[in-house]
Amino acid sequence: MQTVLSIKAEEMGRPSGFVQRASKLTAVVFVQVLVLGWLKRPAASLSHLSQTAAALGVPVSEQGIDARFGAPAVNLLALVLSAALECVLASKPVAIALLQRFNGVYLQDSSVVNLPDELASEWKGCGGTHDTPSAALKLNVRMNLATGRMEGPLCTDGKAHDRSSPLQRAPLPPKALRIADLGFFSLACLSAIAAGGASFLSRLFRQTKVFDTTGKPLPLLPFLQNAGPQVDLDVLIGAKDRLPVRLLAERVPPPVAAQRRAKIRDDARRRHQKVSAECLALADWTVVVTNVPRALLSFAEALVLLRVRWQIELLFKLWKSVGLIDEWRTENPQRILCEIYAKLIGVLIQNWLLLTDFWAQPDKSLTKAAQVIQDHVCLLIAAFGGRLSLDAAIRQLQSGFASGCRMNARRKKPNAYQLLLALSEAP
Repeated sequence: MQTVLSIKAEEMGRPSGFVQRASKLTAVVFVQVLVLGWLKRPAASLSHLSQTAAALGVPVSEQGIDARFGAPAVNLLALVLSAALECVLASKPVAIALLQRFNGVYLQDSSVVNLPDELASEWKGCGGTHDTPSAALKLNVRMNLATGRMEGPLCTDGKAHDRSSPLQRAPLPPKALRIADLGFFSLACLSAIAAGGASFLSRLFRQTKVFDTTGKPLPLLPFLQNAGPQVDLDVLIGAKDRLPVRLLAERVPPPVAAQRRAKIRDDARRRHQKVSAECLALADWTVVVTNVPRALLSFAEALVLLRVRWQIELLFKLWKSVGLIDEWRTENPQRILCEIYAKLIGVLIQNWLLLTDFWAQPDKSLTKAAQVIQDHVCLLIAAFGGRLSLDAAIRQLQSGFASGCRMNARRKKPNAYQLLLALSEAP
């Protein structure tokens, strides 16, 4: 944290164009004011940021801060964010036996932040078609659920497909497991994962060709309609790839299937597309492929891990609902970018602070912990202002995780950690 908010911020001052002459609002102070100010109060106004500057020991007026929101400030924060992304930290593994069978369980996903049209030259959206913005930023993240190690958020154009994500081809450790959203489904990528000695667990893209182990075509829908409620079958997928996998399928309850069909129809209407009868019929099933052998991962365990992928979507939800990374109080495009980059640096710092003994707790609540961090950012501000050591500030903050940052167990809809622990405790 000290390296990013002090050393790197100072190093990037002149290359970014932010520092051109001596000023009390240095690159270091500017970065700390924005990152810590918005981490403490995500909806902070210029007045609040001015108060943060004063707490750091450098009184700066609201007008003085506002005047610096230009292209050099955007460059500065983008460079500091890039430096922060190079600091990849991890905790000791979470105490869940199923996760510890693998050399990391990596969840991969992306989330889009819509931007004003004026920023289309910086980050391209989908061009304004089908009610989509012409400017948008996509955040790409891969996180090891076991250790909290996070790659990203890496920024790409909002219109970029998930399959072109910079993390799509990023190597995985041998014996690791990757669980990704259907948007990342690529036979070439799955083949590369398997060739590297790692594993994957993914929903099956509907148009993928399926064959039995002899190479005979296996029409998916007729096969499932004549199968039992659960399927665990060795097959080959891909017209050319013929990738050997386990095909796992489970029939879902009628209300779940009805919800899926409603969503499919809504998406089709929004995109002005037609929906095939086969697509609607397949909504009755959850269909998954994996190359993890049965001896290492049972049918039930695979479906629970597939549900756990939702945890990374909860992370994006946390960043947006608590961190407000997609909200701002200005129409100035440069200031908007400064705020987004500063808040992204803030969510990285938040993740670093969580990578203590707290992460290893199965029932941790990231939302409650994020609120504790917000309540204690004043300690970090005091540390960077020279009134407290950074180590002491972090120790006090970590003590806040000890109480009130756990999830309550649920009977009707168990939390992810309950499902994982239940599998570990099963005979």
